[in-house]
Amino acid sequence: MNAPRSTRSFGQQGERLAIRYLEQRGYTIIATNWRCQYGEIDIIAHQGVMLVFVEVRARHTDRTDAAFESVGARKQRRLARAVQSYLASHHLEQAAWRVDVIAIAIPPSGEAIIEHAEDALGW
Repeated sequence: MNAPRSTRSFGQQGERLAIRYLEQRGYTIIATNWRCQYGEIDIIAHQGVMLVFVEVRARHTDRTDAAFESVGARKQRRLARAVQSYLASHHLEQAAWRVDVIAIAIPPSGEAIIEHAEDALGW
């Protein structure tokens, strides 16, 4: 089932903000919206030699808490499986990697609040 257009559009807006945020901090974006049988990885990037898999969560609110809280144990397991699938399909099993979460809150004022949690699996 596809998400309603406005929800999908809002998610894409969040991903664009996250990409800009990462690029401004020196990350190199490798791929976006990479899909496999386990789900989707929103952003795949390099930070130096580290391969970084990023889950982006955007919410219409003035706080990032709910966005972070939405990445529960089930989502973390699916992300870990998707990461393993990516690594195997690209012959990168020995690569250094981590999973980050970027939470974006967009309040009625429209000024995005972005928080970045590094190495977020198992938190």
